[in-house]
Amino acid sequence: MDIVKATRKYEGWLGQQLQIVESDLKLKHERMAESRFAFFRATFYRWLQLWDAVCPDLGRAPRILSVGDLHVENFGTWRDTEGRLVWGINDFDEASFYPYTMDLVRLATSALLAAQEDQLRLNAQDSAESILTGYGRSLEQRGCPFVLEEENTWLRDIAESELRDPVIFWQKMDKLEPVRGPVPKSARKALERMLPEPGIPYRLAHRIAGLGSLGRVRIVALADWNGGRVAREAKALAPSALHWADPSIPRKIVYEEILRCAVRCLDPYVKLRGRWIVRRLSPHCSRIELHQLGNNRGECRLLEAMGHEAANIHAGMPEKRRAIMKDLRKRKRNWLINAARTMAERVDEDWLSWKARRQGRASS
Repeated sequence: MDIVKATRKYEGWLGQQLQIVESDLKLKHERMAESRFAFFRATFYRWLQLWDAVCPDLGRAPRILSVGDLHVENFGTWRDTEGRLVWGINDFDEASFYPYTMDLVRLATSALLAAQEDQLRLNAQDSAESILTGYGRSLEQRGCPFVLEEENTWLRDIAESELRDPVIFWQKMDKLEPVRGPVPKSARKALERMLPEPGIPYRLAHRIAGLGSLGRVRIVALADWNGGRVAREAKALAPSALHWADPSIPRKIVYEEILRCAVRCLDPYVKLRGRWIVRRLSPHCSRIELHQLGNNRGECRLLEAMGHEAANIHAGMPEKRRAIMKDLRKRKRNWLINAARTMAERVDEDWLSWKARRQGRASS
């Protein structure tokens, strides 16, 4: 099955799980043709088709509740119950039970593709080694969240870049277009329950964000409250693409389950409400994109932190942690970079095919 057919079949399946925003899906298809990294982020369903064929040995590694769609732009910040700024993985749309190796290979592959497009400067070998160093250290420590207070000041400097300035953030929110058409009652109810108090006047806006989830309904409630601005987003959820790739697996959304199991300072404003994941949006409660890293990136250290955070997700189940550590010790030194390079080659083949098909359609 080629990438075009796979995409058509997956999107047909997804349309049976939730409402599709056709204009956003069209935009997703356009962005998939723009770069390898964008294509990679948008096509986790295709990754699942390729994984077992390309990495059969890694597919036999211990399975654990994992992120699945992990990449270098799936990290951000939030405030915990103590108001502390915390950094970590911030999207679990594709969470399910995978071999622990998948999160690591996907993270390393994303770093490799980002470097090919000059979004990162670190070479592939160093990227993979940094990820493994952080991952192994975190497993040994039984995990440790990244609280950006007394410690991790270098990471706080990244999180508090100029692009996350409150004025800039709220200007972007104000430019969001109003929702067109009826708003699902379940989404409105979910948003209202997450506002700071009942009865606050708010407006509903349509937000375009992400790549893997582009095409799903995203609704933002924007309000003025006690002298400042507040925003809550409801995003439609579906079971992981794993359930499309393997229909024998029961369709279950495990978003909250993985949050509970992880070694983590939870965001009290991330809640699953039926088929909606609702979260607070603010200058410091959002995803960090690569272009926000600035010039002083400290990329080795950053990728090590990403590996560490991946282990934070995996370390919440002690019996699995021991099995992973045992499996890691048996693997050859270059297993991660070799797998990442092979998967990147397959991503590149699919991207070129997708891009050629899009260009051919445009010219005709």
